[in-house]
Amino acid sequence: MRTTIRLDSDVLAAAERLRRERGIGLGEAVNELARAAIHHTSTAPRRRFQQRTRALGARVDLSRNSEVSDLLDEPYPGKS
Repeated sequence: MRTTIRLDSDVLAAAERLRRERGIGLGEAVNELARAAIHHTSTAPRRRFQQRTRALGARVDLSRNSEVSDLLDEPYPGKS
């Protein structure tokens, strides 16, 4: 398929470099670069997410919503 696209200068430079190295046309070089990017993003292994936790020194059990709510409703010491 024939189409017109605008390439940023860094992308054009990469395509031109590949074109010269392999002795291929510019369109074929752009296709190879695009296919490499598609393949790279679809098969790249993802790092497993791991939640990091830290002790914050909480004085109440934060898993009990009612305790937290009661604590937040109390007036601040020294303030009325």
